[in-house]
Amino acid sequence: MDYINSTQNEQKNTTDVNSVFTTQVLPVFYAIICACAFILNGLAAWIFFRLPSYSALVVYLKNMVLADILMLFTYPWRVAGDLNWGGSQLKLIVCRYTAVLFYLSMYTGITFMSLISLERYFKIIRNTSGVSSFLQRVSVARGLALLTWGVMMFSALPNTILTNQPMDPSLDPKKFSCMDQKSVLGLRWHEFSAHFVVVVFWVVLPLMVFCYTSIACHVYRSYKRVQSNNSEARRRSNRSIFSLLAVFVFCFVPYHVCRIPYTLSQSPGAGFSQHERFILFHMKEATIFLSALNVCLDPVVYFLMCRTFRESLLKMFSSVKQDNRRPSMGTGLSITNL
Repeated sequence: MDYINSTQNEQKNTTDVNSVFTTQVLPVFYAIICACAFILNGLAAWIFFRLPSYSALVVYLKNMVLADILMLFTYPWRVAGDLNWGGSQLKLIVCRYTAVLFYLSMYTGITFMSLISLERYFKIIRNTSGVSSFLQRVSVARGLALLTWGVMMFSALPNTILTNQPMDPSLDPKKFSCMDQKSVLGLRWHEFSAHFVVVVFWVVLPLMVFCYTSIACHVYRSYKRVQSNNSEARRRSNRSIFSLLAVFVFCFVPYHVCRIPYTLSQSPGAGFSQHERFILFHMKEATIFLSALNVCLDPVVYFLMCRTFRESLLKMFSSVKQDNRRPSMGTGLSITNL
Protein backbone atom coordinates (compact mmCIF):
# COMPACT_ATOMS: atom_id res chain seq x y z
CA MET A 1 0.00 0.00 0.00
CA ASP A 2 1.39 3.37 -0.99
CA TYR A 3 1.31 6.17 1.55
CA ILE A 4 3.79 8.42 -0.20
CA ASN A 5 1.44 11.36 -0.81
CA SER A 6 1.76 13.94 1.94
CA THR A 7 0.72 17.53 2.40
CA GLN A 8 3.46 18.44 4.84
CA ASN A 9 7.09 18.78 3.80
CA GLU A 10 8.46 17.21 6.98
CA GLN A 11 6.20 14.19 6.61
CA LYS A 12 7.09 13.95 2.92
CA ASN A 13 10.81 13.85 3.71
CA THR A 14 10.24 11.09 6.26
CA THR A 15 8.21 9.19 3.71
CA ASP A 16 10.96 9.44 1.11
CA VAL A 17 13.55 8.02 3.54
CA ASN A 18 11.31 5.12 4.49
CA SER A 19 10.61 4.42 0.83
CA VAL A 20 14.35 4.06 0.27
CA PHE A 21 14.37 1.52 3.10
CA THR A 22 11.67 -0.67 1.55
CA THR A 23 12.62 -0.35 -2.12
CA GLN A 24 16.43 -0.27 -1.91
CA VAL A 25 17.74 -1.32 1.50
CA LEU A 26 15.50 -4.31 2.23
CA PRO A 27 16.01 -5.90 -1.23
CA VAL A 28 19.78 -5.88 -0.61
CA PHE A 29 19.29 -7.54 2.77
CA TYR A 30 17.01 -10.16 1.24
CA ALA A 31 19.58 -10.86 -1.46
CA ILE A 32 22.30 -11.34 1.17
CA ILE A 33 20.31 -13.74 3.34
CA CYS A 34 19.19 -15.57 0.19
CA ALA A 35 22.81 -16.27 -0.76
CA CYS A 36 23.77 -17.29 2.78
CA ALA A 37 20.67 -19.42 3.29
CA PHE A 38 21.19 -21.18 -0.03
CA ILE A 39 24.57 -22.44 1.16
CA LEU A 40 23.48 -23.29 4.71
CA ASN A 41 20.24 -25.02 3.77
CA GLY A 42 21.83 -26.78 0.83
CA LEU A 43 24.36 -28.24 3.26
CA ALA A 44 21.63 -29.13 5.77
CA ALA A 45 19.54 -30.83 3.07
CA TRP A 46 22.57 -32.73 1.79
CA ILE A 47 23.20 -34.14 5.26
CA PHE A 48 19.64 -34.73 6.44
CA PHE A 49 18.30 -36.40 3.31
CA ARG A 50 21.18 -38.87 3.33
CA LEU A 51 20.23 -39.89 6.87
CA PRO A 52 17.50 -42.45 7.56
CA SER A 53 14.47 -41.17 9.47
CA TYR A 54 15.31 -43.18 12.56
CA SER A 55 13.55 -40.88 15.07
CA ALA A 56 10.64 -38.47 15.31
CA LEU A 57 13.08 -35.59 15.81
CA VAL A 58 14.84 -36.29 12.53
CA VAL A 59 11.48 -36.50 10.72
CA TYR A 60 10.49 -33.06 12.01
CA LEU A 61 13.89 -31.55 11.27
CA LYS A 62 13.78 -32.86 7.71
CA ASN A 63 10.41 -31.21 7.23
CA MET A 64 11.77 -27.97 8.66
CA VAL A 65 14.55 -28.09 6.07
CA LEU A 66 11.98 -28.60 3.33
CA ALA A 67 9.87 -25.69 4.59
CA ASP A 68 12.94 -23.44 4.72
CA ILE A 69 13.97 -24.36 1.17
CA LEU A 70 10.48 -23.54 -0.14
CA MET A 71 10.54 -20.27 1.79
CA LEU A 72 13.99 -19.48 0.39
CA PHE A 73 12.70 -19.97 -3.16
CA THR A 74 10.43 -16.93 -2.74
CA TYR A 75 13.20 -14.46 -1.86
CA PRO A 76 14.46 -13.71 -5.39
CA TRP A 77 10.89 -12.93 -6.45
CA ARG A 78 10.51 -10.66 -3.44
CA VAL A 79 13.72 -8.81 -4.34
CA ALA A 80 12.66 -8.36 -7.97
CA GLY A 81 9.22 -7.14 -6.93
CA ASP A 82 10.57 -4.63 -4.39
CA LEU A 83 12.97 -3.27 -7.03
CA ASN A 84 10.00 -2.85 -9.43
CA TRP A 85 11.46 -5.24 -11.98
CA GLY A 86 8.89 -6.82 -14.27
CA GLY A 87 6.14 -4.28 -13.60
CA SER A 88 2.65 -5.25 -12.50
CA GLN A 89 2.90 -8.73 -14.04
CA LEU A 90 5.72 -9.68 -11.68
CA LYS A 91 3.86 -8.20 -8.72
CA LEU A 92 0.87 -10.36 -9.68
CA ILE A 93 3.09 -13.46 -9.66
CA VAL A 94 4.41 -12.49 -6.22
CA CYS A 95 0.88 -11.87 -4.95
CA ARG A 96 -0.65 -15.02 -6.41
CA TYR A 97 2.13 -17.53 -5.89
CA THR A 98 5.33 -16.65 -4.05
CA ALA A 99 3.81 -14.60 -1.23
CA VAL A 100 1.39 -17.47 -0.55
CA LEU A 101 4.31 -19.92 -0.60
CA PHE A 102 6.27 -17.68 1.78
CA TYR A 103 3.56 -17.68 4.45
CA LEU A 104 2.72 -21.35 3.87
CA SER A 105 6.37 -22.29 4.47
CA MET A 106 6.77 -19.94 7.42
CA TYR A 107 3.78 -21.22 9.38
CA THR A 108 4.51 -24.83 8.44
CA GLY A 109 7.99 -24.37 9.89
CA ILE A 110 6.50 -22.78 13.01
CA THR A 111 4.22 -25.79 13.45
CA PHE A 112 7.16 -28.18 13.15
CA MET A 113 8.99 -26.15 15.80
CA SER A 114 6.06 -26.81 18.14
CA LEU A 115 6.11 -30.52 17.31
CA ILE A 116 9.83 -30.63 18.08
CA SER A 117 9.25 -28.94 21.44
CA LEU A 118 6.54 -31.47 22.29
CA GLU A 119 8.74 -34.36 21.19
CA ARG A 120 11.60 -33.10 23.36
CA TYR A 121 9.27 -32.51 26.32
CA PHE A 122 7.82 -36.01 26.31
CA LYS A 123 11.16 -37.66 25.58
CA ILE A 124 13.02 -35.89 28.40
CA ILE A 125 10.36 -35.31 31.07
CA ARG A 126 7.51 -37.76 30.38
CA ASN A 127 9.64 -40.53 28.93
CA THR A 128 7.84 -43.28 30.85
CA SER A 129 4.32 -42.38 29.76
CA GLY A 130 2.38 -44.09 27.03
CA VAL A 131 1.96 -40.78 25.22
CA SER A 132 5.73 -40.39 25.03
CA SER A 133 6.27 -43.81 23.45
CA PHE A 134 3.44 -43.08 21.01
CA LEU A 135 4.88 -39.72 19.93
CA GLN A 136 8.38 -41.19 19.57
CA ARG A 137 7.23 -43.52 16.80
CA VAL A 138 8.54 -42.58 13.39
CA SER A 139 5.23 -43.57 11.77
CA VAL A 140 3.35 -41.18 14.08
CA ALA A 141 5.82 -38.38 13.32
CA ARG A 142 5.38 -38.93 9.60
CA GLY A 143 1.60 -38.88 10.02
CA LEU A 144 1.75 -35.61 11.97
CA ALA A 145 4.07 -34.15 9.33
CA LEU A 146 1.63 -35.04 6.52
CA LEU A 147 -1.26 -33.65 8.58
CA THR A 148 0.65 -30.39 9.14
CA TRP A 149 1.39 -29.93 5.44
CA GLY A 150 -2.20 -30.83 4.55
CA VAL A 151 -3.80 -28.35 6.97
CA MET A 152 -1.44 -25.53 6.01
CA MET A 153 -1.97 -26.14 2.31
CA PHE A 154 -5.72 -26.20 2.80
CA SER A 155 -5.46 -22.80 4.48
CA ALA A 156 -3.03 -21.21 2.01
CA LEU A 157 -3.66 -22.58 -1.50
CA PRO A 158 -7.15 -21.05 -1.97
CA ASN A 159 -5.41 -17.67 -1.73
CA THR A 160 -3.68 -18.59 -4.98
CA ILE A 161 -6.78 -19.96 -6.69
CA LEU A 162 -9.03 -17.07 -5.65
CA THR A 163 -6.59 -14.36 -6.74
CA ASN A 164 -8.21 -14.50 -10.15
CA GLN A 165 -9.50 -11.04 -11.06
CA PRO A 166 -8.41 -9.53 -14.39
CA MET A 167 -5.65 -6.94 -14.12
CA ASP A 168 -5.20 -3.84 -16.21
CA PRO A 169 -1.87 -4.38 -18.04
CA SER A 170 -1.27 -0.63 -18.12
CA LEU A 171 -1.59 -0.33 -14.34
CA ASP A 172 1.19 1.60 -12.64
CA PRO A 173 3.17 -0.96 -10.54
CA LYS A 174 3.28 1.56 -7.67
CA LYS A 175 -0.52 1.47 -7.52
CA PHE A 176 -0.76 -2.32 -7.64
CA SER A 177 -2.80 -3.87 -4.81
CA CYS A 178 -2.90 -7.59 -4.17
CA MET A 179 -6.35 -7.28 -2.61
CA ASP A 180 -7.72 -5.83 -5.88
CA GLN A 181 -6.85 -9.08 -7.64
CA LYS A 182 -8.93 -11.24 -5.31
CA SER A 183 -12.55 -12.22 -5.79
CA VAL A 184 -15.14 -11.55 -3.09
CA LEU A 185 -14.69 -15.11 -1.84
CA GLY A 186 -10.92 -14.62 -2.11
CA LEU A 187 -11.07 -11.62 0.22
CA ARG A 188 -13.06 -13.61 2.77
CA TRP A 189 -10.73 -16.59 2.53
CA HIS A 190 -7.71 -14.30 2.88
CA GLU A 191 -9.17 -12.94 6.11
CA PHE A 192 -9.91 -16.45 7.39
CA SER A 193 -6.45 -17.81 6.57
CA ALA A 194 -4.75 -14.75 8.08
CA HIS A 195 -6.63 -15.20 11.36
CA PHE A 196 -6.00 -18.96 11.30
CA VAL A 197 -2.20 -18.71 11.07
CA VAL A 198 -2.10 -15.96 13.70
CA VAL A 199 -4.01 -18.26 16.07
CA VAL A 200 -1.51 -21.03 15.25
CA PHE A 201 1.37 -18.75 16.22
CA TRP A 202 -0.13 -17.58 19.52
CA VAL A 203 -0.90 -21.19 20.46
CA VAL A 204 2.61 -22.35 19.56
CA LEU A 205 4.44 -19.59 21.47
CA PRO A 206 3.23 -20.41 25.02
CA LEU A 207 3.46 -24.13 24.23
CA MET A 208 7.15 -23.81 23.32
CA VAL A 209 7.90 -21.58 26.30
CA PHE A 210 6.26 -24.13 28.63
CA CYS A 211 8.04 -27.12 27.08
CA TYR A 212 11.53 -25.64 27.07
CA THR A 213 11.17 -24.02 30.49
CA SER A 214 10.10 -27.39 31.88
CA ILE A 215 13.03 -29.10 30.16
CA ALA A 216 15.50 -26.52 31.50
CA CYS A 217 14.20 -26.96 35.05
CA HIS A 218 14.39 -30.74 34.70
CA VAL A 219 17.98 -30.58 33.47
CA TYR A 220 18.94 -28.21 36.28
CA ARG A 221 17.42 -30.50 38.91
CA SER A 222 19.22 -33.47 37.38
CA TYR A 223 22.59 -31.73 37.62
CA LYS A 224 21.83 -30.64 41.17
CA ARG A 225 20.72 -34.12 42.21
CA VAL A 226 23.97 -35.73 41.10
CA GLN A 227 25.90 -32.70 42.43
CA SER A 228 27.58 -32.14 39.11
CA ASN A 229 30.00 -29.21 38.88
CA ASN A 230 30.45 -29.59 35.15
CA SER A 231 29.34 -26.09 34.21
CA GLU A 232 30.55 -26.50 30.64
CA ALA A 233 28.28 -29.51 30.10
CA ARG A 234 25.40 -27.58 31.61
CA ARG A 235 26.03 -24.64 29.27
CA ARG A 236 26.03 -26.99 26.30
CA SER A 237 22.73 -28.45 27.43
CA ASN A 238 21.21 -25.00 27.83
CA ARG A 239 22.39 -23.96 24.37
CA SER A 240 20.80 -27.05 22.90
CA ILE A 241 17.56 -26.59 24.83
CA PHE A 242 17.03 -22.91 24.15
CA SER A 243 18.45 -22.58 20.62
CA LEU A 244 15.14 -23.34 18.92
CA LEU A 245 13.15 -21.15 21.32
CA ALA A 246 15.60 -18.26 20.90
CA VAL A 247 15.37 -18.40 17.11
CA PHE A 248 11.59 -18.63 17.30
CA VAL A 249 11.28 -15.58 19.57
CA PHE A 250 13.82 -13.48 17.65
CA CYS A 251 12.41 -14.20 14.20
CA PHE A 252 8.66 -14.46 14.69
CA VAL A 253 7.54 -12.62 17.82
CA PRO A 254 8.35 -9.07 16.56
CA TYR A 255 6.31 -9.57 13.39
CA HIS A 256 3.26 -10.94 15.19
CA VAL A 257 3.39 -8.21 17.81
CA CYS A 258 3.68 -5.56 15.09
CA ARG A 259 0.94 -7.20 13.06
CA ILE A 260 -1.71 -6.34 15.66
CA PRO A 261 -1.55 -2.52 15.33
CA TYR A 262 -0.79 -2.80 11.60
CA THR A 263 -3.95 -4.83 10.97
CA LEU A 264 -5.98 -2.38 13.05
CA SER A 265 -4.56 0.51 11.04
CA GLN A 266 -5.89 -1.01 7.81
CA SER A 267 -9.48 -0.96 9.03
CA PRO A 268 -11.61 1.93 7.74
CA GLY A 269 -12.29 4.53 10.41
CA ALA A 270 -9.69 3.10 12.78
CA GLY A 271 -8.46 6.58 13.68
CA PHE A 272 -4.87 6.18 12.49
CA SER A 273 -3.28 9.08 10.65
CA GLN A 274 -1.70 8.54 7.26
CA HIS A 275 1.75 9.06 8.77
CA GLU A 276 1.07 6.46 11.51
CA ARG A 277 -0.11 3.96 8.92
CA PHE A 278 3.03 4.56 6.91
CA ILE A 279 5.26 3.94 9.94
CA LEU A 280 3.36 0.77 10.87
CA PHE A 281 3.68 -0.49 7.31
CA HIS A 282 7.46 -0.15 7.41
CA MET A 283 7.64 -1.69 10.87
CA LYS A 284 5.71 -4.62 9.46
CA GLU A 285 8.12 -4.90 6.52
CA ALA A 286 11.14 -4.79 8.84
CA THR A 287 9.75 -7.50 11.12
CA ILE A 288 8.84 -9.68 8.14
CA PHE A 289 12.51 -9.49 7.25
CA LEU A 290 13.34 -10.89 10.71
CA SER A 291 10.95 -13.76 9.96
CA ALA A 292 12.72 -14.33 6.65
CA LEU A 293 16.06 -14.43 8.49
CA ASN A 294 14.85 -17.67 10.08
CA VAL A 295 16.14 -19.67 7.10
CA CYS A 296 19.71 -18.63 8.00
CA LEU A 297 19.35 -19.42 11.71
CA ASP A 298 17.62 -22.81 11.49
CA PRO A 299 20.82 -24.62 10.39
CA VAL A 300 22.42 -23.39 13.62
CA VAL A 301 19.53 -25.00 15.50
CA TYR A 302 20.11 -28.27 13.65
CA PHE A 303 23.78 -28.19 14.66
CA LEU A 304 23.00 -27.58 18.34
CA MET A 305 19.97 -29.88 18.70
CA CYS A 306 20.77 -32.89 16.54
CA ARG A 307 23.88 -34.85 17.47
CA THR A 308 23.81 -36.89 14.27
CA PHE A 309 23.66 -33.74 12.15
CA ARG A 310 26.54 -32.22 14.12
CA GLU A 311 28.69 -35.34 13.83
CA SER A 312 27.96 -35.66 10.11
CA LEU A 313 28.85 -32.03 9.49
CA LEU A 314 32.09 -32.26 11.46
CA LYS A 315 32.99 -35.51 9.73
CA MET A 316 32.37 -33.89 6.35
CA PHE A 317 34.66 -30.95 7.20
CA SER A 318 37.26 -33.37 8.49
CA SER A 319 37.13 -35.34 5.24
CA VAL A 320 37.42 -32.16 3.17
CA LYS A 321 40.42 -31.08 5.26
CA GLN A 322 42.09 -34.46 4.72
CA ASP A 323 41.40 -34.24 0.99
CA ASN A 324 43.09 -30.84 0.85
CA ARG A 325 46.12 -32.18 2.66
CA ARG A 326 46.29 -35.46 0.72
CA PRO A 327 44.71 -34.84 -2.68
CA SER A 328 45.89 -38.13 -4.07
CA MET A 329 44.05 -40.28 -1.52
CA GLY A 330 40.53 -38.96 -2.36
CA THR A 331 38.72 -39.71 0.87
CA GLY A 332 34.96 -39.17 0.94
CA LEU A 333 32.14 -38.80 3.41
CA SER A 334 29.96 -41.73 4.26
CA ILE A 335 27.16 -41.24 6.73
CA THR A 336 25.17 -44.39 6.04
CA ASN A 337 26.31 -45.95 9.32
CA LEU A 338 25.55 -42.90 11.52
